[in-house]
Amino acid sequence: MKIATWNVNSIRQREAHVRRWLECCQPDLLVLQEIKCEAAAFPSLSFQALGYTSEAVGQKAYNGVAVLGRIPFTVRARALPGLPEDDAQARYVEVEADGMVLAGIYLPNGNSGGEAGFAYKLAWMDRLAERAEALLAADTPLVIAGDYNVCPTDEDFAPGTLAATDALRHPESRARFRRLLWSGMTDAVRAVHPHGAHWTFWDYQAGAWQRDLGLRIDHALLSPGIAERLVAAGADRAERGYPQPSDHVPVMVVLR
Repeated sequence: MKIATWNVNSIRQREAHVRRWLECCQPDLLVLQEIKCEAAAFPSLSFQALGYTSEAVGQKAYNGVAVLGRIPFTVRARALPGLPEDDAQARYVEVEADGMVLAGIYLPNGNSGGEAGFAYKLAWMDRLAERAEALLAADTPLVIAGDYNVCPTDEDFAPGTLAATDALRHPESRARFRRLLWSGMTDAVRAVHPHGAHWTFWDYQAGAWQRDLGLRIDHALLSPGIAERLVAAGADRAERGYPQPSDHVPVMVVLR
């Protein structure tokens, strides 16, 4: 079983990239973030031709998440439970497949919008933790994968890339990420690679890719039963070297 996550930074610009990667790596389930289109505009037929069913939760020009599966799945939620009903930001999709629940997330960045923007990030993370805790309490096999916009430790960003006040490394952001881990979730990449630079994002500016000044902000967290099946996990950094790439690369988890 292969489960992957990828912030594609516009599916319209990166559709060919995703098609090529699907043909090469053949994940069973792939969650996408920042598709930046409404659901009706998502190129479902293009991926269907490769054997993948898709479901998108989108909004015009911003945010947006999707699931692609070459195994059957059913949608359980198109918004994060617990958020206000008038929250229109498309950041969450939850599906059930092969006896497990997969939540695809695009967590708020928190650096824009001032204090209100950071407060929204923290509130979103609180609701995510509550959702995870509820599913874990019901012994639900669970994977939460996506762009978390959090560097969990100082080892998860290249020196000099983030200011001390950046929301991606802020103590309150990290505390909420730890809450997910303390609830029983396992950081798949760090379970396989406890140390070292395993970047998933390189900014387009200042030669970040050429200088390898990256961040690890895309994660897959696994419930205890799923973590016991973990075989491999890592970022496909080669994707960042293709022409007109996303600033993120796919992260893949392999389960036995």
